Amino acid sequence: MPASVTLTAPLDPPIQFGTDGWRGIIADDFTLARLRRVVPVAAQVLAQTYGGEATRNLIVVGYDRRFLSEQFAAATAEAVAQAGFDVLLADTFAPTPALSWAVKQYQALGALVITASHNPGIYSGLKVKGAFGGSVPPSITQKIQTELLLEAAPPNPSVGSIQAFNPWPDYCRELQTKVDLSTIQQAIAQGQLAVFVDVMHGATAGGMAQVLNQPVQELNCDRDPLFGGGAPEPLPKYLAPLLQTLKTPPKQPGQLRVGFVFDGDGDRIAAVDGQGQFLSSQILIPILIDHFATRRGARGEVIKTVSGSDLIPRIAALHQLNVFETPIGYKYIAERMLEHNPILLGGEESGGIGYGNHIPERDGLLSALYLLEAIAQSGQDLSQLYQQLQAQTGYQCVYDRIDLPLASTDVQARLIHQLQTTPFTQILDQSVLECSTQDGFKFRLADQSWLLIRFSGTEPVLRLYCEAHSPEQVVQLLGWAKAWAIAA
Repeated sequence: MPASVTLTAPLDPPIQFGTDGWRGIIADDFTLARLRRVVPVAAQVLAQTYGGEATRNLIVVGYDRRFLSEQFAAATAEAVAQAGFDVLLADTFAPTPALSWAVKQYQALGALVITASHNPGIYSGLKVKGAFGGSVPPSITQKIQTELLLEAAPPNPSVGSIQAFNPWPDYCRELQTKVDLSTIQQAIAQGQLAVFVDVMHGATAGGMAQVLNQPVQELNCDRDPLFGGGAPEPLPKYLAPLLQTLKTPPKQPGQLRVGFVFDGDGDRIAAVDGQGQFLSSQILIPILIDHFATRRGARGEVIKTVSGSDLIPRIAALHQLNVFETPIGYKYIAERMLEHNPILLGGEESGGIGYGNHIPERDGLLSALYLLEAIAQSGQDLSQLYQQLQAQTGYQCVYDRIDLPLASTDVQARLIHQLQTTPFTQILDQSVLECSTQDGFKFRLADQSWLLIRFSGTEPVLRLYCEAHSPEQVVQLLGWAKAWAIAA
């Protein structure tokens, strides 16, 4: 690296990377000028970190379907090429997992993906992927932030090339090799299985049909940068059309039906069963563990986050599988996947699930394929499979989460201090058995229910997570925690 660099003005406000990348409001925090400052530094850090693993001085650049995503991606490619890197620039929108797969396929240094994932339409963002095909660990994003604070622009060697590519074909072919595709296709072709997909106006539009080579009924497949006035997040409040569609009885008696929901960049999933009931990944992950262990005969460690359902370790125990728990954030799951082998799967409560036989990246489309495989091979609805697992373990549970905006960071600091100095010993009528502080404050209660209180690292937001034995108890516990936060 040259001894001299070009001094530049410091970024104001400084760029902060959160749980999975940098996100900001378009034209306010997230601008072309700020992006052009960040991406050469990110490329340099990727080269310093993964130069020994990659075979080419290459960065993959891709984007989702948000406002100005193509322009942000083009600016990223130009800035990275000016910094001396060759660039593979996607010529169409694609799911983030497809771009992570391209990193592995082309043995690149990493990927820079323009996406704000599940955030509302006023946001855009940047995800950084490493040469291994997954989200870089916090140490790497911290290094990018530190380099930006040095007020020095990366040196400018010879300008790199920019080459366009379509991420979809190779990605779809790879996914097809992972599942019993013929059984799924046959079930659909014979009318035994109907597949509905809500892509939430996001980057998975057309994806399931490409992979399956069979008709699927796709909702919200048009490009809408405002996401219908909501957000591309797989939550029931945004899914009324899909829920209503599946509540309508099938025209063909006995037909199995399933709906899948993908977030804005396709790395997260939720599902809807044949009766129109919403199924979060807290339900899907246990089904997948059992499917892998029974019908696929697979073995390996199960990775869950601190907010994951207690049914996950119970299902793992049925199959004598080890469980490893991480803080919230898929980057921690990816770190474990890189450190340990074999891995069966790793998943988080917000819908991100990845697999040890693939790249260490959460992948909504691949998760949907494995769930279709479970349905087609078992001949059962997802909720039937879940109820059987509850019966096998004798563990009935209901989960929910709410996010509570706080007035200021001072309020947040006060709540944290109170939890640190005088943690709860009783919540409602239940005594607290233990309090884990691995990520936030998780209170495990005497009746095996739990309440997790966790604060956002980038904004004054309180996140409340709860699992209990009935919907009513979950509502009561979350209501109690919300009242405490407001009154404190």
